[in-house]
Amino acid sequence: MKEQFKALVVDKVDDEFSVKVKKLSLESLPQSDVLIKVYYSGINYKDGLASIPDGKIVKNYPFIPGIDLVGKVVSSKDPRFQEGEEVIATSYEIGVSRFGGYSEYASIPGDWIVPLPKNLTPKEAIVLGTAGFTAALSIQRLEENRVSPEKGAVLVTGATGGVGSLAVSMLAKRSYHVVASTGKGEEHEYLYKVGANEIISRDDVYNGEIKALSKQKWQGAIDPVGGNTLASILIHIQYGGSVAVSGLTGGNKVPTSVFPFILRGVNLLGIDSVYCPMAMRQKVWERLATYLKPDNLLDFIQNEISIDELPKYLPTILKGKIRGRVIVRL
Repeated sequence: MKEQFKALVVDKVDDEFSVKVKKLSLESLPQSDVLIKVYYSGINYKDGLASIPDGKIVKNYPFIPGIDLVGKVVSSKDPRFQEGEEVIATSYEIGVSRFGGYSEYASIPGDWIVPLPKNLTPKEAIVLGTAGFTAALSIQRLEENRVSPEKGAVLVTGATGGVGSLAVSMLAKRSYHVVASTGKGEEHEYLYKVGANEIISRDDVYNGEIKALSKQKWQGAIDPVGGNTLASILIHIQYGGSVAVSGLTGGNKVPTSVFPFILRGVNLLGIDSVYCPMAMRQKVWERLATYLKPDNLLDFIQNEISIDELPKYLPTILKGKIRGRVIVRL
């Protein structure tokens, strides 16, 4: 074990904000049940917010971001985890109020850790990461509410992002007819490659007008966008259909009426990947390792970067310039 290791540290002193790779010692980490040698982390929207001074993610500085990580147990006070065991840790307070995955070592509570499923390699697990888990949890909730392949098309918004593109591929593997929505015309080839049956523009989902109800188009939807987009989706969902919402890049206000709910029985399903109970978390990861795992999973990697490249890459996710997944090799 190294006496010193690299970590990305964000810091704010008065009006001075910095994002730098630094050398730290193990004593710098919070004390917890399980010490993990980190193999990989990923770049997620929250990580981008943590890297700017007004992102409203980090409350105390200095801080190590990174909301997901995959690695190997170095030492453990928790009997559920043994030295040498490979594990996944995502969500909870990781990379938000507790030092996260942008570090060669991480100290994590055992209650936040999932053993790496047998059918996943560490690299595959981080390609999925928080984004893949959120997409899979969305599918889980849709299917619990009677969405199924034979009932019609499923819409995915923000389809070139991490959640969106992985959701497209997972739905395709489950034999759904997948309609992918994007504002990036240059990415159509990519979306067809990962499993989309149809591609529509974001203007086809929300054209600036939201009615009380409109033509029924989709039996279900996975929406990491929110805002006006979500309001417009709801008025186009088939009778008894469902929408799984997991994000708010389009805004946190949804200007809708009760009509989709009381006249068509539409279900609006909130997807919380952060505090999802561990029993469900383990179930979803097992699904991810088996019949939800995309056949072309490694094709979702836009870039694999080192920790030293992180400072220049983190802002790109806030500008919408990441397609699929960027993974960080520790």
